[in-house]
Amino acid sequence: MSLAEMPFAPPSNPAVVRHDWTREEIRALFALPFPELMFRAQETHRAHFDPTEVQISTLLSIKTGGCPEDCGYCSQSVKYDTGIKAEKLMPLDAVLREAKAAKDSGASRFCMGAAWRSPNERDLEKVCAMVEGVKAMGLETCVTLGMLTGAQAKRLKDSGLDYYNHNLDTSPEYYGQIITTRTYQDRLDTLEYVRDAGIHVCCGGIIGMGESAEDRVGMIAALASLPVHPESVPINLLMQVEGTPLGHSGKLEPLDFVRTIAVARITMPASVVRLSAGREDMSEETQALCFLAGANSIFYGPKLLTTPNPNRDKDMALLGKLGMRPME
Repeated sequence: MSLAEMPFAPPSNPAVVRHDWTREEIRALFALPFPELMFRAQETHRAHFDPTEVQISTLLSIKTGGCPEDCGYCSQSVKYDTGIKAEKLMPLDAVLREAKAAKDSGASRFCMGAAWRSPNERDLEKVCAMVEGVKAMGLETCVTLGMLTGAQAKRLKDSGLDYYNHNLDTSPEYYGQIITTRTYQDRLDTLEYVRDAGIHVCCGGIIGMGESAEDRVGMIAALASLPVHPESVPINLLMQVEGTPLGHSGKLEPLDFVRTIAVARITMPASVVRLSAGREDMSEETQALCFLAGANSIFYGPKLLTTPNPNRDKDMALLGKLGMRPME
């Protein structure tokens, strides 16, 4: 295919951040020949970031299991028999020990996740104490606690929270096939409360859940059309968990995942795009292509909440092979 025959995806200034991406434009980006897509993603990435740097985060489950939601991918839902037992919120000193170990291992951001639909006020105060303690160590802080009210978002901001993670998961059209216990608008409302409180937003999605290519277009369109792009955009590959409705989903073609990373980079050029869940099942070559496509953040550590993740030594060896280094 010659350049003249390529799908219509008009070149854009890689330095410009747009919020008016149409589904037609995003669909055309996905359809570009792979070399052209990667070129555009690299061009955009280099306009905003050092392409050799990767932001390192560590994620800790501070309250595991017992969630009343029915997210079809989640091992922590009470709706499914996955072998995950409900646990109490971790004590403050245990969380701070984990945060110190993460910092000593090279992480610059410490993320804490709790399996709640939404936090109650007593638990929120305990989480705020954790945020304050982690922040005092010189780490960036991030939490994911489910849905928030505006007042709860402000309380987290007052404690020093830097980022709040709340993913859209998939396209608006496919969302009801994955989750029924909260709506897409519920998620958008929480994002608005977080943004209004002055907290940075961490928001992305999951692919490989049986969605169509058009649903990937829709997910990117939803993220890229937010009034302010998420500062952090995690793109997750489904981790198939036995006992969940999506435990036996078909395997996603790796290049489809790489394409999604590239389109996220092009449409949200100033955001950090995180190569998130699913790396344990990816080859080094696939991960390298994701970095070339514009991913510039990963999670360190043996677990992502309850699912496996490559260990630190393996990650550092891969970054070393690629001539890449942790972002300071």
